[in-house]
Amino acid sequence: MFKEKQLLFSLSKANGDFIIQPFKGSGKGGQKRNKTMSCCRIIHPESGAVSECQEERSFEQNKKKAFRRLLEKPEFVAWYKMQVVKSLGALADIEEQVEKEMKNIKVEIQDNGKWVEWKEQEK
Repeated sequence: MFKEKQLLFSLSKANGDFIIQPFKGSGKGGQKRNKTMSCCRIIHPESGAVSECQEERSFEQNKKKAFRRLLEKPEFVAWYKMQVVKSLGALADIEEQVEKEMKNIKVEIQDNGKWVEWKEQEK
């Protein structure tokens, strides 16, 4: 009835999948805010996604919010979807389909003001 779940891939701070950077806040809040490293920036190098939070007083709360925001970033979502496709083995099927469709592409170039079909010269 239910399909058994399987782990496709995992991410962890320990493996270096994320870079967590504390930094000092700026703006309203007085001296305490400007002197303590309570803000958090999280970087996921593989996807290029970056998120940060400096709204809360504690580093841990800011880190939680920054992680949630990172998961919603379009760069991370696209990377995640690609990883799922690769893990399921569907990428080979997609690449095969793309190669098949590429044979049906017609390329035209402008030559002396007229559009003509471009044919690759055989060697």
